[in-house]
Amino acid sequence: MNMKSLVPWGKSRNVSVNTNRYSEDASPFLALHREMNRVFDDFLSDFGTSMRTGSGWPHIELSETEDKLNVVAELPGLEERDVDIRLQDGLLTLKGHKKVEENGRFYSERWEGAFERTIPVGQDVDPDKVNASFKSGVLTVQLPKKPEAQRQVKRISIN
Repeated sequence: MNMKSLVPWGKSRNVSVNTNRYSEDASPFLALHREMNRVFDDFLSDFGTSMRTGSGWPHIELSETEDKLNVVAELPGLEERDVDIRLQDGLLTLKGHKKVEENGRFYSERWEGAFERTIPVGQDVDPDKVNASFKSGVLTVQLPKKPEAQRQVKRISIN
């Protein structure tokens, strides 16, 4: 299947959004779609998960050096107090809740609700030296490795 056929517009065509056209009053299909998403999110939240968990939200970036692991997560619209970070048994868990204000909107593609993302970081992380910072909706977690784990790194030469 050609992936371009799934996109409703081409590169040369501009698409303008007519908000009246997409209101739930004018589109019963959109209203049904949103209600079904809400039902599934509510149902899955009873099991400690959500649709966002399965889709890998929040988006993260992992990097590693000889002495530490870095995890960067994009959390737009959240503040430091909205995020809970835990390290247990070699798993880093990012958990929180995003709430969007009800300011008379009639159409929205913004996501709100609980999220949880678990990242396996291994047993080589020194839990006493982990630190996190949060700036402009970007969470950065630095996970220094234990000294014995740093010594285990072996450089392999290419012949």
